[in-house]
Amino acid sequence: MEDLEQQVPAEVKLIVTEEMRSYIYEIAKWARFLSIVGFILSAFLIIGSFGIGAAISANPSMLAQLGPLAGAGGIAITIFYLILALMYFYPSLLLFRFSNKGKQGVLYGDQESMNDAMMNMKSLFKFWGIFTIVIMVCYFLFVMLFAAGMAVK
Repeated sequence: MEDLEQQVPAEVKLIVTEEMRSYIYEIAKWARFLSIVGFILSAFLIIGSFGIGAAISANPSMLAQLGPLAGAGGIAITIFYLILALMYFYPSLLLFRFSNKGKQGVLYGDQESMNDAMMNMKSLFKFWGIFTIVIMVCYFLFVMLFAAGMAVK
């Protein structure tokens, strides 16, 4: 085991082949498409949040259909949809940055742009990883609350 650790070179050089560059360039094009779709969805969510909030506040029968959520009212639903819009916007922004920097890095051989592109990709995966953990914890808590509620009855 010690022999293997001693044989590792002090500096590892990574070679980016033309095939890898073409993959990164194609990924950047798809990332740009997905980011633009994400921006559009964010805009629709923002517009919809104000429309839904206003409709619920103006129409008491619609408010009554919300059941237990009726106490929150239209403002809470507007805030919820604005948070959803932010949840779409941030990853879309990271994808857009990756797309721009990745294309620039591949086309011009710009190492700094490629580093920035990979940093944005890392941030995107970190965001989705943390978001996934939060959702899994929420699901677990909801199942436990449901089970506790069923046990009480």
